[in-house]
Amino acid sequence: MTSRTDEALGYEQARDELIEVVRRLEAGGTTLEESLALWERGEELAKVCRRWLEGARARLDAALAVEDEEVPGGAADA
Repeated sequence: MTSRTDEALGYEQARDELIEVVRRLEAGGTTLEESLALWERGEELAKVCRRWLEGARARLDAALAVEDEEVPGGAADA
C-alpha cells in the first residue's frame, strides 16, 4: 500500500530515491531483511513513478486531442 508520504513525492524525488535503492541492492552487503525492505521500498517508488508517468501521458493525450479538435484539417483528418 502506498503511504501519504509517497503520494506527496514528486516524480524526480521518487525516481532519485529509486535509483539509490537499486544502487544499494546492486552493491550487496545488506542482510536479507534489509534487502527485502529495500526491494519493497523500490516497488512502492516504482508505482509512484508509474502513476506520475501515466498522468503525464493522459495530460499529453488530452492536450493533443483538444489541439486536433481546434485545428481544421488536424491529425484526425489525415
